[in-house]
Amino acid sequence: MSKVLGVLGGMGPAATLDFLAKLQAATPVTREQDHLRVLVDINPKVPDRNVEDSDPGPVLAAMAAGLRDSGAQVLAIACNTAHAYAEDVRASGLPLIDILETAGLAARAQGASVVGVLGTSLALGLYRDRFTALGLEVVTLDDHEQVEFMALLYRIKRGDVGRASQDAMAALARRLIDKGAQAVVAGCTEVPLVLARDDLSAPFLDATQTLAARCVEVCLAG
Repeated sequence: MSKVLGVLGGMGPAATLDFLAKLQAATPVTREQDHLRVLVDINPKVPDRNVEDSDPGPVLAAMAAGLRDSGAQVLAIACNTAHAYAEDVRASGLPLIDILETAGLAARAQGASVVGVLGTSLALGLYRDRFTALGLEVVTLDDHEQVEFMALLYRIKRGDVGRASQDAMAALARRLIDKGAQAVVAGCTEVPLVLARDDLSAPFLDATQTLAARCVEVCLAG
């Protein structure tokens, strides 16, 4: 019997839908009933993780508890930056599948030792910690490029996923490759909404995809 997956989402909503689509695609099935049971809280009212003095922790803790009480047995967060509040989520008593760790293991499996990460400032700190523990060196954007990334991120959250946003994200990813990255990780769930493997000369690792695959593995293990 597969485990019931609870997803903390809405950060933002389009990224959550992208995760759910990848979760479905990653699930091996021969009939409809073989898919996972998934409980999802799409809550765009979670305080902005990128604003100073913001405290999303209590809201995320309440979401996790609500999913647990509804029957979830394992949790995932469809947002990289929200993993800064992972302990609030784990207070629910349920295991949390870590998007950062799954991305790092995927990068290492591809043979990369120097990895570029596109993510928010808070998420980049988390990635440095996780990847260092895995023996990976992290490459990030310069300060002015990070400002550009954040502005682009908010454009994508508003629904701007057209050619201009795609080109801008690809240009930032190529800067990481120019700085020595052997692979690029989409360390923000909005990134794969506008960036794909074919856009880059180096391997592109979609953390949303690796999280989806890991969720399937954990839930099907029963």
